[in-house]
Amino acid sequence: MFGGICFMVRGSMYCGVIGPDLIVRVGRDHCEEALAQPHARVFDFTGRPSRGMVYVGPAATRAASSLERWLERGLASVT
Repeated sequence: MFGGICFMVRGSMYCGVIGPDLIVRVGRDHCEEALAQPHARVFDFTGRPSRGMVYVGPAATRAASSLERWLERGLASVT
């Protein structure tokens, strides 16, 4: 789909990696909240923003606890 690695639950992608960035599905209802977090930005891989998904820069995932919080957001969006 985007040339990276993705992880799925019940047939839905909840996160992935492309280049140095984590991609997280946060859901449309939580997108603005996620984008307000440091190092998060609009997922616009195709040149068009994809609502409900965000890029998360490496600075936001260096600590295991921060990475875990982002992955939990992704899982919550598909369960």
